[in-house]
Amino acid sequence: MLIVDSQVHIWINTKMREIHRQVPTYSAEDLLAEMETAGVDRVLLHPPGTVPNGNEIAIAAANRYPDKFKVLGWLHLDRKEESTAKLAGWTDTPGMLGQRYIFIVPGRENWMTDGTMDHMWEIANEQKMPVGLLAHDFLPKVGEIAEKYPNIPLMIDHIGSNLFKPGVESFETLPSLVALAKHANVSVKMSGANGNSAAPYPHTDIHDALQRVFDAFSPNRCFWGTDLSRMPCSYKECVTLFTEELPWLKGRDLELVMGEALCTWIGWDLPN
Repeated sequence: MLIVDSQVHIWINTKMREIHRQVPTYSAEDLLAEMETAGVDRVLLHPPGTVPNGNEIAIAAANRYPDKFKVLGWLHLDRKEESTAKLAGWTDTPGMLGQRYIFIVPGRENWMTDGTMDHMWEIANEQKMPVGLLAHDFLPKVGEIAEKYPNIPLMIDHIGSNLFKPGVESFETLPSLVALAKHANVSVKMSGANGNSAAPYPHTDIHDALQRVFDAFSPNRCFWGTDLSRMPCSYKECVTLFTEELPWLKGRDLELVMGEALCTWIGWDLPN
C-alpha cells in the first residue's frame, strides 16, 4: 500500500513556532530517516509560512529526491504585482504542485476576507492549481470560494480543526467542515489527528470525528497526513492510527485515504 503524508515541514537554521519541534534544523534527510522507520513512501512538503526561504528549501529537497517529495509553496500575496508574475509559471518549477496558506501569521489574518487573495484565486482557477488552507476560522468562506472557483482543488488542513484548542474542543468546527462536503472541489487533509486527541494512543476520543469527516467527504477526498513536527507521538503511531485502529477504514478505502487519493488530487503520478 502506498503511504503518502499530506503535510510535513522541513527547515534549516530556523526557530519554528513553539508548537513545533524546537530544533534549529529538520532536513530532508532527517525526514527520510523517519519515513523509513514508519513505512511512509512519499511526503507533500509544506514550506513553513514563517520561513522566508522555505520554498527554496523544499524545492531543493524535491529535486534531490523526486520520488519522495513534492511541494505546496506559498507567496506574498499582499505583493500583488510580484505574486501575479510568479503565479503565471508557479507549477513549471519541478516539484512544485500548488500552493498552501496559513492565516496565523501577523499581517495575514484577514487575507481570506480582505481581497488580498483574489488575484491568486483567479489564476489558480484558470490553471486548476491545488490550494491548501489552514482555514479553521474561515470555513464558510471556503465554501464561497469553492463555489466561485470550481476548478481549484481545495484542501483543508488538519481536519478543519483548531490546533490551538485542546482535545475534542479542537473539533468545534466540525459542523462547518462537514457542510463543505457538498462542494466537489473541497477535500480534507486528515493531518495531525494524533495531536487533536487528549487520550493516549489509539486516541479513541477522536475516532467518531474522523469517521464523520470520512463519511461526509468519501475516501477520494480524505487524505492521511501528520504535520509531523508538532506530533506528540511517533511517526509510526500516526500511520497505525489509521491503518490499524479505525475499524471502518479498510480495503480500498484505506488505500485511497493513505495516499492514492491525495496523489490523484494534486497530480502526483502514482508509481507503476
